[in-house]
Amino acid sequence: MLNRGYAYTTIISSRYHGKTLLSHLASRYSHSTPEAWQQKLNSGEVTLNGVTATGSESLTSGQTLVWNRPPWIEPDAPRHFEVVFEDPHLLAVNKPSGLPTLPGGGFMENTLLRLVQDHTPNANPVHRLGRATTGIVLFAKTAQAASALVASWNTPKVQKTYRALAQNVAQHDVYEIFTPIGLVPHPLIGSVWAANPSGKPSRSLAKVISRTTSTTTFEVSLCSGRPHQIRIHLASIGHPLVGDPLYDATGQPLKDHPGLPGDGGYFLHAQFLKFHHPITGEQIHLEAALPSGFSLDRQV
Repeated sequence: MLNRGYAYTTIISSRYHGKTLLSHLASRYSHSTPEAWQQKLNSGEVTLNGVTATGSESLTSGQTLVWNRPPWIEPDAPRHFEVVFEDPHLLAVNKPSGLPTLPGGGFMENTLLRLVQDHTPNANPVHRLGRATTGIVLFAKTAQAASALVASWNTPKVQKTYRALAQNVAQHDVYEIFTPIGLVPHPLIGSVWAANPSGKPSRSLAKVISRTTSTTTFEVSLCSGRPHQIRIHLASIGHPLVGDPLYDATGQPLKDHPGLPGDGGYFLHAQFLKFHHPITGEQIHLEAALPSGFSLDRQV
């Protein structure tokens, strides 16, 4: 089924001043070749300051660029979620694997945001989970609740605990991980978040829940909020997530056939969320049931 299409809007920054529109589109949005962008231009899909563009225009900073992408068939994704908590101000749901939280990467309608807003139009997510990550996503229904939660999200006031199934057998029971996270080169998409000595400070606390002969199940608490933090941090100590197509045992992108950030196959679950209600002040403690696939063979 076709979606409704989408108008991608950007404002030209000073760094692109003087470039031709076609060269800007082809270099900045390399998912399409220059020839493909010229076809989109010839079809009237691109406007510059409201005027249909040809591609030969010389860009000026501050101009409004719009690509009116025609309707397309989106990749398949689950179309369900479980409500974990709801009141007049908040909604928490248990997201399945394979469902993006927000539009992007070819997904527009097949997203958790669209599914939730079909039932609760005023709900907006306070945070996001990766497409393959399962578990709790918290939505705010009011501006007051959203403002308070966003302000406290990456502070000790909000406790976020995940379950992660990782490769290899952990030698210790507890790991405090400080690996900095920053952008590094990626052969398919230009750059990706990964372990980077010059990256941003990051901190996670990983506790062993169980071990098998080849895997370790961790409970991970986030003390900072970097992209793909748990995947990168566990990989950086020699424990990439089982089935992770992106990171190797150093927290860097795989050198042979590296995957994309949204690719699935790994097991990571946002299991617990603890915070004070932004309106009532009461303590809220949420839990999302574990999906199948997590190893609990031998408790430690």
